[in-house]
This record gives sequence, structure tokens and C-alpha cells, in this order.
Amino acid sequence: MILYHGSYTEISSPKIIVQERGRDFGFGFYTTTIKNQAERWAVRTARLRSRITGKSENAVVNIYDFVEENIKLLNTKSFSEPGLEWLELVIKCRSDLTYKHNYDVVSGKIANDNVGETIEYVLAGIMRKEDAVERLKFEKINNQICFCTEKSLKYLVFKESYAIHDIKLGDF
Repeated sequence: MILYHGSYTEISSPKIIVQERGRDFGFGFYTTTIKNQAERWAVRTARLRSRITGKSENAVVNIYDFVEENIKLLNTKSFSEPGLEWLELVIKCRSDLTYKHNYDVVSGKIANDNVGETIEYVLAGIMRKEDAVERLKFEKINNQICFCTEKSLKYLVFKESYAIHDIKLGDF
């Protein structure tokens, strides 16, 4: 299976990324099967990095191969659609930086800004989880595959990367 990761640099040796804010499936190395989604991530990351460094940064898409047979060797969780279990995991991972699940790889839908808003409503007690799941069924949500352990990263093989040039604001 071909996977993509958008960044501002080539990443030939992926690492678990620990940040100051929670991610959907916890800390890890996030990829997607959707090339265009990775390109949008790359552009966004490069723009954010440019603001921090004060210089122009490249938008780079990294391409990896993951042999699906290796999935048998890992503890995985896959969510085909956003549901109550997906929502509960996302809420735990986003709201508690100390929370650590036991999965090597987690795949499922990505919580975009609208989804993030829905999650905030649940956390604030404004919306019930069941109502949030119903609301999320109408969102166009992309996919993500999070490699959560060093063990899982051993099965992710870097193939190549490419830079995105001539970025226009309306392109992404």
C-alpha cells in the first residue's frame, strides 16, 4: 500500500512526533492514502514553518510503501466510519496528552476543523456523543493512518519525495 506524508522536508526515516497538543489518534507519524490530502498538508506545514523561520520553506510530499501483510504482526485499530468508539478515542487523544492507547497503528477518518468544533462541543458538555456521531456522518472527512510505535515504523519503507512548486493560495 502506498502512503503519503506532507511536510516541509524529506523524511526518509520517520519518527514518532510528540507535540504540545493532542492529535486524533495520539502521538505518532501520520500518513494518508490520499495524495492530494498529503499535498495540502505539505503546503499548510510549509506555510506555518515559513512564518516561524521567516524564510521560504518547501512543501514536500514523502511517499512510503507499507506491505499490508505486515499488519498481522502489529496491534491495529481501523475505523471505517466515524462512530462512537472513534469519537471516544479522538476525544481521549486530543484532550489528555498523557493518554496512551495500546495500538501500533490506528487508521480512520481525520477530524477536520468542523469535526474539531463538534469535539469541542462534546468536551464542553454542549453536545452528547451520540448526537456528535450523527452530525459527523454528514462531514466530508479524509483518511489518516497513524504509526504510533517504533515497532510499526519498521514496516514503513521510504520510497521517494517530491516538492510542490508554484503554490498559489487558491490551489489548496
